[in-house]
Amino acid sequence: MEKRNLISIICLLISIFIFNSCSFTTYEKVYPTLQDGKYDSEFPYKSTSDELNKISETIQRVNTTAFYKIYVFDEKGNFTLSDIKNKRVSDIASKVALADNSSSGTAVTVYSENGNVALLTCAHTITFPDTIIAYKYDDLGFATNYIESVSIKEKQVIYVAGFPEGSQVEVLAIDNNADIALIGRKYGAQKGIFFPSFNYPLGKAKEVEWGTFVYLVGYPINFKIITKAIVSSPRRDDAGSFLVDAVINPGFSGGLVLAIRDGVPNFELIGMVQWVPEEEESLIYPENLKTKSTYNPVVPYDGNLYVRKHTAIRYGIAKIIPVENIMAFLLKNKSYINQKGFYIFEQ
Repeated sequence: MEKRNLISIICLLISIFIFNSCSFTTYEKVYPTLQDGKYDSEFPYKSTSDELNKISETIQRVNTTAFYKIYVFDEKGNFTLSDIKNKRVSDIASKVALADNSSSGTAVTVYSENGNVALLTCAHTITFPDTIIAYKYDDLGFATNYIESVSIKEKQVIYVAGFPEGSQVEVLAIDNNADIALIGRKYGAQKGIFFPSFNYPLGKAKEVEWGTFVYLVGYPINFKIITKAIVSSPRRDDAGSFLVDAVINPGFSGGLVLAIRDGVPNFELIGMVQWVPEEEESLIYPENLKTKSTYNPVVPYDGNLYVRKHTAIRYGIAKIIPVENIMAFLLKNKSYINQKGFYIFEQ
C-alpha cells in the first residue's frame, strides 16, 4: 500500500514538472520576443488588474474655473485697442456682465509626504487667458479693428476632486510651451493627509515603436477610465513625442500613458496625454427660457437667435507628451519646487 502511494506521488511530481516545462516552452514559442528588452507590442499574456488598480489610485480629477468681468461696447461706438489702452474700460463700456469658464483634466500624484501633495498635469487644463478681446465683424463677415467686448479675468480657482479642505490647490510650476504643470498644496504633517503617489519606473518615449502596446489612465467626462491603444508616428520630434489611436473624451488631458517592457508587471511611464484633435463650429441656438421648460417642437420659433461655439472631437487619435519633456520640466524647476517643500526627487 505504501509502495503504491509512493509511486503515485512520484507520478504526480513528474506530471507537475512536465506541465510547468511545457507552459514555459509554450510562452517562449508564443511570445518569442518577450525578453528582448524592448517595449511590448503584444497584448499582455497575463492579468494586469492588480498593477493597473494601484496605478489608478494615483490619478485625480482636476477642475479649473476662471471668473471674468465682461465689458461690452455700444454697437455704434467704434473703439480700437489703442482707445481702450488710453481710457478706463469701465468708463466707455455700455454694459458690464459676469461670466465664468471651466475646464477639467487629469492629474497624477507624484509627491505625497509630510502633508504636502504635488500633482502633474497639462498646463492647458489649468490655464485661462487674463484678457479676451472680441472684435466686430463687417457686413461681409470680416473681422474689423473695432472692439465689441473685453473680458478681464478677476479670479481663477483649481480644484482636485476629493481633496480635503475645499479641494483647492495652487500652481507650483508651469511651462505653457511644454504644456506641463505641477500643482499642489501644503496641508501640514500634523493633519496626516496622504495620497498614493506614482512610483513606477520612468521609461523612454524615444524607444517606443510602431505598434507598441500602451495603457492610458485618465478622467474623461469625470469618470476614471483605463483604456488601451497602439503607438503610431513614434519620435515625431527630438523629444520623442508620438501618437496613439485611443478613443478618448475631454478630461483625459494629463492622463498617464504606460508601456510594458518584457512582460507584466514591468510598467513604465512613457508620457502624458496632451490633446485630441478638435474642430470648432458655430451653431445657432434660441434664447434660454427662464424656466426649465423646453420649446414646443411643433410651434415655429420666432424669438432671438444666438451663436455659440461648439467643439467637435475627432476621435481615434491623441498626441502624447513624452516623459523626457516631463523630466526636463521637473529638473528645470527642481530648486524652486524643493524650496516650497516638495522634494519630488528625494523619494
